[in-house]
Amino acid sequence: MTVLITGGAGYIGSHCCVAFLAAGHDIVALDNLSSSRLESLQRAGEISGRKIAFEKADVRDQAAVEDVLRRHGCDSVVHFAGSKVPLESIDRPLDYYDNNVVGTHRLLSAMAATGVRRLIFSSTAAVYGQPRFFPVTEDHPLAPGHPYGRTKLMVEDMLRDVAASDDRWRFGILRYFNPVGAHPSGLIGEDPLGVPANLMPFIAQVASGRRERLQVFGNDYDTPDGTGVRDYIHVMDLVEGHLHAHDTLEKAAPDNRCFTVNLGTGTGYSVLQMIHAFERASNRTIPYAIAPRRDGDVGECYAGIERAADVIRWRAKRDLEAMCHDTWNWVCKNPRGYAAA
Repeated sequence: MTVLITGGAGYIGSHCCVAFLAAGHDIVALDNLSSSRLESLQRAGEISGRKIAFEKADVRDQAAVEDVLRRHGCDSVVHFAGSKVPLESIDRPLDYYDNNVVGTHRLLSAMAATGVRRLIFSSTAAVYGQPRFFPVTEDHPLAPGHPYGRTKLMVEDMLRDVAASDDRWRFGILRYFNPVGAHPSGLIGEDPLGVPANLMPFIAQVASGRRERLQVFGNDYDTPDGTGVRDYIHVMDLVEGHLHAHDTLEKAAPDNRCFTVNLGTGTGYSVLQMIHAFERASNRTIPYAIAPRRDGDVGECYAGIERAADVIRWRAKRDLEAMCHDTWNWVCKNPRGYAAA
């Protein structure tokens, strides 16, 4: 089976290429390289022992996507292409609605035109907004607190409407919690362009000396140590979840043509717990300073994981130690990320 992976050169996309190749699929990676590097795919191919077909294109270019789907004879799509920084989305909402919502609309239109009707969508736990109960299960009220989360929810609604209109479509909606870590080889990992927007890569850059200290945004939350608690999931567990979801879509029953599941571990860790875990993995001290809370941040969020176990037969396996160890291994082997290459 040939799978188109949009955003395939990105952090999660490149790891997904490795996982799908290992499972015996053929892969076509499509990316506009606006926030990623082609080096990631070259290294993913090195890990897999196979060269990855690459197409430089934007999902908003429907004609280009149609051409790629036809030329490569694609059977399904895993959709990562999109903008993903919550704070940035507050300042640039039109860019987010264009890239995330319009981009997915164009992708679906290209799929309809070429007869490709299976898609795995990269959604987010941000669609839940401020948690009202724990763990956060898939039937939690949906109230995203920023444009990024709202664009993801709009795409989810679009997929559900398309599935209801035509029973030939198959959709898997995967709500990520907080992906971290790297491939154990250290060849591919998270390489943010500019200042990291997420906790783990920022901690890693402080540990490696690229940044002086970490800012901890808020220490007055109603959590055990006052800092924000999140559900962190190893990127390799995450992409294995995509494989399970893809296999589920292949044999989906009529009443399961469009499913939604969380991808998380079901365990929350605070910012300070993450800092101390990384200090143990790196044998480095992580300097930090307390800063005010950020707009839109929630105090605590961790996943309900039973539906993923039931629907796609998947559970995360890797623990916090592995997340920190594999991140540090990646950083030690690539102290400047892919830039050195």
